Amino acid sequence: MPKILIVEDDPFNVELFELILKRLGNFDTVVSDDAHKILSLLKNDEIDLVIMDVSLDNTYYNKKKIDGIFLSRLIKNDENLKKIPVIVVTAYAGDDDISRILKESKAEECIKKPITNYYEFINLIKGYIS
Repeated sequence: MPKILIVEDDPFNVELFELILKRLGNFDTVVSDDAHKILSLLKNDEIDLVIMDVSLDNTYYNKKKIDGIFLSRLIKNDENLKKIPVIVVTAYAGDDDISRILKESKAEECIKKPITNYYEFINLIKGYIS
């Protein structure tokens, strides 16, 4: 069963993502917003894809507060991790912001929240996990 890492600090969004991913996609999920734990999971666990919120209020790396853009770039700049697909999600973006976020984060996709078409979301994920 494919395993998806959810990087999200809002409990409501975590619950929603888990529900969508488990019920509609039949995916296994792991949740964390701790940067060091996330990197450890990616290096030591078989994570097939990352779904990451851009706004992370409680995420620190080397004692510095970071967001999902920084964390995604950290993953994509690591030779051992860069092949893991990252989908960043944000509630605070216009179309121009999406292009900027993709460029800065090096993520494969950037999706606006709220996600309204769950089946389209699942199909997008399946396209990266196949």
